[in-house]
Amino acid sequence: MRHEGARAGPAQDAVRRGERVFATLVSMLQDTLFAAGEQVVLRPVSEGLVRRTLGQGAWLDLRPGWVGGAGELFCRLERAVPWKAERRLMYERIVDVPRLSSFYERDDALPDPAVAEMRSVLSGYYAAEIGEPLETVGLCLYRDGDDSVAWHGDRIGRASAEDTVVAIVSLGATRRFLLRPRGGGHARALQVSAGDLLVMGGSCQRTWDHAVPKSRRATGPRISLQFRPSGVR
Repeated sequence: MRHEGARAGPAQDAVRRGERVFATLVSMLQDTLFAAGEQVVLRPVSEGLVRRTLGQGAWLDLRPGWVGGAGELFCRLERAVPWKAERRLMYERIVDVPRLSSFYERDDALPDPAVAEMRSVLSGYYAAEIGEPLETVGLCLYRDGDDSVAWHGDRIGRASAEDTVVAIVSLGATRRFLLRPRGGGHARALQVSAGDLLVMGGSCQRTWDHAVPKSRRATGPRISLQFRPSGVR
């Protein structure tokens, strides 16, 4: 089970509300300005892509700025996706999952043509390496710096025993993305920005954990898209 940190309590919310609202308004204004007239385009995956060997058979690809028109796509997905709030049992009590989410199976209609194009391009690029296409699409909406995802690996299903690929596309605010060896150890931090592509491959889901921590600074919303092979969560 993924252990989720609860969102801030009422007192903390009251203190930080002004900062969160201001950051969100600034982010929305920037999105509106930057998105005007933008066209969503996918640049070549291989251009500027850097692979990092993590050890234990795991690797990480980072392709900054893969998606052109990221602000436009953020606005479209924020409106079109049926975002859901979830609650989970944690430490003997039910807490809100600190983000909104949506999930699309292989045959589901996707919320935007650009998402279908992403899946097709990524499947083609990594097909020779993983031997199968990327089929499912998960989306998370981090509404502000209080939204996060705790340390975990995508080990539900086949990924608990097999090498796989999880490709993540980031839209909206820049957030820290952390990686550390499973069981603890030195964490590596990446700043993932709008339009960036991050791909975890090999044994990464079994031998490493990843997280998006809460931000101490006021920050605007971010959408994360996760592309996975069928049977991997």
